[in-house]
Amino acid sequence: MKQRDYFFDNAKFILIIFVVFGHLIQSFIEDSETIYTLYKVIYTFHMPAFILVSGFFAKGYYKKGYIKKIAKKLIIPYLIFQAIYSVFYYFLNNQSSFALDPLNPHWSLWFLISLFFWHLLLLVFAKFNPIVAISVAVMIGLAVGYVDWISNFMSLSRTFVFFPFFLLGYLAKKEHFYALLRPSVRLGSLLVFVTVFVLFYTNPGINYEWLLGSKPYAVVDEASMSSMFTRLGFYIISFIMVVAFLTFIPNKQYFFTNLGRNTLYVYLLHGFFVRVFRESDVQDFFNDVESFLLLAGVSLLLALLLSSKLVTAITQPLIELSTTRYKSLKIRLSAALRFYRKKYRLE
Repeated sequence: MKQRDYFFDNAKFILIIFVVFGHLIQSFIEDSETIYTLYKVIYTFHMPAFILVSGFFAKGYYKKGYIKKIAKKLIIPYLIFQAIYSVFYYFLNNQSSFALDPLNPHWSLWFLISLFFWHLLLLVFAKFNPIVAISVAVMIGLAVGYVDWISNFMSLSRTFVFFPFFLLGYLAKKEHFYALLRPSVRLGSLLVFVTVFVLFYTNPGINYEWLLGSKPYAVVDEASMSSMFTRLGFYIISFIMVVAFLTFIPNKQYFFTNLGRNTLYVYLLHGFFVRVFRESDVQDFFNDVESFLLLAGVSLLLALLLSSKLVTAITQPLIELSTTRYKSLKIRLSAALRFYRKKYRLE
């Protein structure tokens, strides 16, 4: 991989840490105004940035067999994990009856089905002038909030609400991303983060559900004319925050860079740990802002663990419907074992 490509793997790995951290601190947003503010700040950029980067890598949508390939990559793992999470929740929550609903994605699984739909939408939107395409995508994202039945069902709400970010990523070029890496830009980006934090902290009444994009206006607030402008305001904030975040992404190789290729594993697997954490008494340990630094460390360690060669090799059959990682790991372990056997015999 060329050095300049390190940027995207670094971005994906850092973003998945924020995803894990955001899910871990969600249990505490009612206990601390600072945590609630931090939670909202994270949600202004972490998924929009993830979606934008995903759109950047969708430039081959028109190739023969691409949609079939994407369906295999996203829909089949979605159905598998929808079933696994249904069983998991049944036992975790001691539910009286078992229910499996493939049309209403469990929690974070919405991303897989929406990602598939975003690729399909490109078949239409990529034909238009970029400005027209973005404008129409934004208008649809604003309009769907008035349709009450567009919600979590098949992740339709998030599909339409977040599609503008995916489309922006598709239209972007590498030069656009690397232009953000100038040191002079980062100072302004830091100011953006501070400003947004202060905005949310001084306005605690701002509902975080505006940032989720999963519910109609009538559920989040009210289906009035102003709701459309509120969502438009969040579009603007999220776009600025995504740009600001990307300015801090390094373009060099680090110990975690290659793990950025395995973020889907972290995304699909971390939910089991987060849900158990939320149901456990361990939460009681985190009773002050300082202790949440530990949760940030836990988020990093969990991301490292779930993207490791061992975990990805074990879970690849469920996520990629393949065993290549297991075979590769087996070969490496066998080679290492032969090496040490030979070494100790010589000694």
